Amino acid sequence: MIGFIFVVLSWKATPSLELKPEKPEIASTSLTENIPSSSDLIDEQIQTAFQNTGLEKSKLSYDVFRKAYVGFLNLKATGKIPASASVMSIADFNMSSKSKRLWIVDIDKEEILLNTWVSHGRGSGGDMATKFSNINSSHQSSLGFYVTGEVYYGKHGRSLRLDGMDVGYNHKARERAIVLHGAEYVSANTIKSLNRLGLSHGCPAVPLALTNQIIDLVKDKTVLFIHSSTSSYSSKYLDEELAGKTLLAGYLENNTDSDYVKL
Repeated sequence: MIGFIFVVLSWKATPSLELKPEKPEIASTSLTENIPSSSDLIDEQIQTAFQNTGLEKSKLSYDVFRKAYVGFLNLKATGKIPASASVMSIADFNMSSKSKRLWIVDIDKEEILLNTWVSHGRGSGGDMATKFSNINSSHQSSLGFYVTGEVYYGKHGRSLRLDGMDVGYNHKARERAIVLHGAEYVSANTIKSLNRLGLSHGCPAVPLALTNQIIDLVKDKTVLFIHSSTSSYSSKYLDEELAGKTLLAGYLENNTDSDYVKL
């Protein structure tokens, strides 16, 4: 009788000899897929800020807020205001002077700090501001982005100097003595009497009773944006691509693992 011996062979795969770097040279596919575009990032951040601050329920236009926010980011990116700045003021001269068309917002706290009246220059129009100038003695308001300067005491009492950031539109603010100050003619009584606010010589004048509060909220290099769509105003600070890249750089810094190379 012939016997058969069956031998069962066991086989185990040997480890690959391929060498792998300890750290990847580029970010992983899953990571890059999760990185938003700069345009998506700025859209999301502006919409979130508009909603969370409560501005969505106010009379401020989203489009005006968007412009102000983009300028706010770009003024930070260019060092015109501190990186820690969070307060932004918006005056919408598309609106009647009878409307409370000045908003002071704290972006970090997601809060409307104040919403009140603000006057425009007598050379810009009556109830509605329709003409704007950067020229001395025009008594017209100047559009654009301003950075708040130093507090001083002048003929209007405690006041706040403003520096215009937009060449050709408001850069002569110092020369023209365009400042933020209080005025008795910015009041409900004046509106009742004239059916509009009183008019300044081009300054953004605010209610006298609120002057100190407003100055204390916005002093020390914060942004003031004076807006109107009736003019051909343009500004390098309205560059959304630059603002989006700034946000994306911050996103990458805060969300990418240190083992990965920043894209």
